[in-house]
Amino acid sequence: MRVKLSIFLLIFCCSLPTWAQDSDIEISGLVIDRTLTRFGKDFSFYYSSYWRDLPFTQGFNVTLYETVFPQAGTLLTLEVNGVTIYKTHFGRRASPIKERAEQAILLTIDHLARVRANAITGELADSSDGY
Repeated sequence: MRVKLSIFLLIFCCSLPTWAQDSDIEISGLVIDRTLTRFGKDFSFYYSSYWRDLPFTQGFNVTLYETVFPQAGTLLTLEVNGVTIYKTHFGRRASPIKERAEQAILLTIDHLARVRANAITGELADSSDGY
């Protein structure tokens, strides 16, 4: 069975057109979790659940970064396609994580709408507003 599968894969890969072999596969609509602490993981959980409910997220990837500051807490940064759109600080004690995730998803929706509107109208984003 293994030999047949190996032969099939060899034939399939060799029979692909050259344009299919050379092109990269692009995956979008992802939330990439680069958090380290329980606060960051909880934020990522809530944010991801809201993100899954959003339509038309193709072409956008969200990355959550967390920087830990000993004795001070953590700084969580949210980027959409490399553009920072949200930052928040979690102290060492319990914080309203779900409310912050809701705030972040609302800012994300605003950012996605702005990017799509600029793409439709052909306008470039104003550099003074950070987008």
